Amino acid sequence: QVQLVESGGGLVQAGGSLRLSCAASGRTFRSYTMAWFRQAPGKEREFVALISPSAGNTNYADSVKGRFTISRDNAKNTVYLQMNSLKPEDTAIYYCAGSRYSSTFLQSLYEYWGQGTQVTVSS
Repeated sequence: QVQLVESGGGLVQAGGSLRLSCAASGRTFRSYTMAWFRQAPGKEREFVALISPSAGNTNYADSVKGRFTISRDNAKNTVYLQMNSLKPEDTAIYYCAGSRYSSTFLQSLYEYWGQGTQVTVSS
């Protein structure tokens, strides 16, 4: 069993930065693909970024490529999302998720989810 707890969300002006963290419990964290998803008001939850267990592979949604960076520290059981050059359209609840499957985008294959952290970007 893996429990995920996100932190680091908040209110920021357009152009600003935030760093989200996701702390995981459980020894198997380092064997999981970890990802960030987000859900904006009135929209479906969407993929943002993922990182492989060894951090050797990352992938990003086109909308955040070049602005967001996902990373992980397996010694600390933590995954991060550095968000730069934030835009109002980045406003959403951001969720951390873990999957036993290799580098998958499919939400249905993510077994473990955090409770989410709100990110609000003002114009």
